[in-house]
Amino acid sequence: MKETFYQHFEKIYGTRWGDLFDALKTSERQVARLNRLSSAEPPLLEDATKSHPSLQDCFWIPPQAFFQPERTSEELLNVYVMDPASVIVARALEVQDGDRLLDMCAAPGGKSLILIEGIPTSGEIFANDLSPERRERLKKVIQQYVPRTIRDRVWVTGKDGVQFGLKEPDSFDRVLLDAPCSGERHVLENKKAMEEWSPRRGENLATRQYSLLSAALLAVKSGGRIVYSTCSINPDENDGVIHKLLKKKKDQVKLIPQETYQVGEKTEYGVAFLPDRCGFGPLYYAVIEKV
Repeated sequence: MKETFYQHFEKIYGTRWGDLFDALKTSERQVARLNRLSSAEPPLLEDATKSHPSLQDCFWIPPQAFFQPERTSEELLNVYVMDPASVIVARALEVQDGDRLLDMCAAPGGKSLILIEGIPTSGEIFANDLSPERRERLKKVIQQYVPRTIRDRVWVTGKDGVQFGLKEPDSFDRVLLDAPCSGERHVLENKKAMEEWSPRRGENLATRQYSLLSAALLAVKSGGRIVYSTCSINPDENDGVIHKLLKKKKDQVKLIPQETYQVGEKTEYGVAFLPDRCGFGPLYYAVIEKV
């Protein structure tokens, strides 16, 4: 008999799984993040920094509320709605003005916007996504939120992320790899995805994730930083991938410890935001420096 989704994760999370399972089936809390590339004023919503100091320029959207971004005088949208954990992940890259950046799996683009805000006067970003459909969504987001003067330094590309490691070694100051993953919240929302789910899916994705992370390591400059993240709750796709990199690359990489900001949970190598404890996520990330 095929091992069920529920049984598989019950083995991993034990008595906690019931609460986590229920939380994954409810709507996660989201924030409206102010577009700092525009003249936008803060929306009339609760300031998220009151409860989470890491969420500057973010405002809680009330549960079940219909919230629509508005146009500014520059014809840009004033806020981007996203998972608060995604804000923390993008900012963990610690972008500096003038950096050459790679967002390896960039669509739909919320994290890319945060990275672009980090290079207001110089530098460039390659916002990459293999899927043509997702890439079109990414282009639209960049047009809606980024001034034309900065868009000239934003390149939307459609490569397999592995190609950056092979063809552009040691060429980026910072790399964000928000890797394709199991996305268990989506699986629970999609009957077809649930019918097709099996434990092998996570194992296969972990192999792909490791290939992309190895490519990111090749592509980043010595002393450069990589942020690896997924929206999976599967440890094989999270700490498991980082463990493999640290084991195989040894002297080439250094793990950069991260704050949990009181809402995240420390894992062996990174931080996880899980909805049964913090109300948003799931999202995992780890930060690596190329030695």
